[in-house]
Amino acid sequence: MTTIQKYDFKEGLPQEFEILDMGKLFDNRSEEMVSPHRLDFYQILWFKQGTSTHLVDFNTVDIQPNTLLFVNKNSVQSFHNPSDLLCSSLLFTDSFFCKTDADTRYLKSNILFNDLLSIPKIQLTSSNSAIASLFSEMELELSKPKDNYQSDLLRNYLKNFLLLCERERRNQDFTPVKQDEDLDYVMQFRDMLNDQFKTEKLVSHYADLISITVKRLNKATSKVQGKTPKKLIDSRIMLEAKRLLAHTSDNVKQIGFELGFDEPTNFVKYFKKHLSSTPIEFREQFTRRD
Repeated sequence: MTTIQKYDFKEGLPQEFEILDMGKLFDNRSEEMVSPHRLDFYQILWFKQGTSTHLVDFNTVDIQPNTLLFVNKNSVQSFHNPSDLLCSSLLFTDSFFCKTDADTRYLKSNILFNDLLSIPKIQLTSSNSAIASLFSEMELELSKPKDNYQSDLLRNYLKNFLLLCERERRNQDFTPVKQDEDLDYVMQFRDMLNDQFKTEKLVSHYADLISITVKRLNKATSKVQGKTPKKLIDSRIMLEAKRLLAHTSDNVKQIGFELGFDEPTNFVKYFKKHLSSTPIEFREQFTRRD
């Protein structure tokens, strides 16, 4: 068992935006790539050649040549057979992209990093040449010395790149969610839940933060995701529990305490109620699969 390695954005760069040739990382740090890790920033992986699978929070994503995969920040991921892949990685942070409230709203609502139903990916074809061209423009701009224009140029390229990718995503096996007040409430709830699920587990707490009633929040989440707020809270806690059990060597007591359970027995009962197995049984089953 190992810990989940977490990576912050590299210090000392001209801006918190970077494009990496993953082949070099695969050659030098292959063991880290195939081990579970999470990034504290957004990542777009362009798998240019090779077929493989990529694991994102227990979801297996099939990778074909010219796959663009969008990984939200803090997702736990791992590569499979990275030596067989030709891949580039585009990385950026909230602080780089979000210079206005409109930028923040866009990033928090776009379907590339906020698909509520699946791990977003698109397949590039010859008809997507504009997407590939913008990627090349960003690479070219990064190769130049930084000046007063570079960050704004990169941000504009990135915004157009994301817009084109969103358009293509909607044309490829995408289940749309209606943009309305219900979705706004769900996205606010999701952001707050990700920040506070370890300490706040009551639906009323999140409803109060959004300034709506519990009944109204229940209506919104049931309409958009087909689940009550309570089930979404439980799902978020269980996801983190499974992450820690599968990818760390922490014992059950430590994991329960990390997730806000004062007594190990309460955590074990909670886990078994939602997964029909104990934490130890889940860990053993996951280890055998590996």
